[in-house]
Amino acid sequence: MTDVKKPSKIKNIAELARLAGVSAGTVSRALADKSLVNKETRERIQALARQHGFRPNQMARRLRTQQTGVIGVVIPLGHERRQHISDPFFMTLFGYLADELTESGHDLMLSRVIPGDDEWLDRIVDSGMLDGALVIGQSDQFEAIERVARDYRPLVVWGSCRAGQAQCTVGVDNAAGGRLAADRLLSRGRRKLAFFGDTRGPEIAERLRGVEEAIKAAGHAALAVFPTHLASDEMSAQIGSHLDALGDEVDGIVCASDIIAMTTIRLLHERGIIVPERVAVTGFDDLPLATRMVPQLTTIRQDIAAGARAMVAALHRRIAGEDAPSTVMQPLLVERESA
Repeated sequence: MTDVKKPSKIKNIAELARLAGVSAGTVSRALADKSLVNKETRERIQALARQHGFRPNQMARRLRTQQTGVIGVVIPLGHERRQHISDPFFMTLFGYLADELTESGHDLMLSRVIPGDDEWLDRIVDSGMLDGALVIGQSDQFEAIERVARDYRPLVVWGSCRAGQAQCTVGVDNAAGGRLAADRLLSRGRRKLAFFGDTRGPEIAERLRGVEEAIKAAGHAALAVFPTHLASDEMSAQIGSHLDALGDEVDGIVCASDIIAMTTIRLLHERGIIVPERVAVTGFDDLPLATRMVPQLTTIRQDIAAGARAMVAALHRRIAGEDAPSTVMQPLLVERESA
């Protein structure tokens, strides 16, 4: 039997150019699939590269183009320092962002940041490692993000939109979502309401504002507000204390997130309080988990998949030097069993 000799491995563009009988520039353009090189030559060079196991040096290409091919995804935890990246909302949004970015050929660098000063975002965007950055949530860091956004254009933030802001944000109308949640409870005859959520972040504060507006319009309902952490290792004990303090003085609870709502329903069940017969509960986000519990969760949907697409589209425009305005999505009440 005659051994089939394996083609020798090519180490660089110059060797491939000599083998193909063209210039190194032609090889570089052919491997990048540029139309400046005719189709037949492109295909021949690409076939030779595959045959000889040649892969272009991506780092060298990025140095030539002054692009890293890397997008930073940043989660700032200013007011919720014990919250984890494994939080279902973070992971759901991050998953959609990762899908969009990898489809466009980018790599991701994920950073969970506990701000120790006002320059935490400066250090990330000035590192020289990124083509742009996506920030998941504003936490209590709106001003720090705003200052960077005035000079650093390839930056898009999931969060609330304020009139006149420099930062490009994508997010839901949180106040409208709060009104929808409260109106749902009020329409079910609930008049002793509570709000569970940490309002130090602008998104949660706006959800509370919407609840307050709905109650004011109703004119005959009460509202108790209980600050509630998003950190999973504190949430249960805190919500348990809220429920003990409320006793029978509540028949509807607006929760600032689905995770808070799910924890609340579990603790009500442990106390023998039936949802929604005695206490109705609403969430906010419409995470996939919302339909995997009993009772299924009535919640406010913010379209996380559409938001991720909008964030990446806006970032691409800003990397290209174009302007991209903020996007405010409309919330949707999803009626299920808990309210």
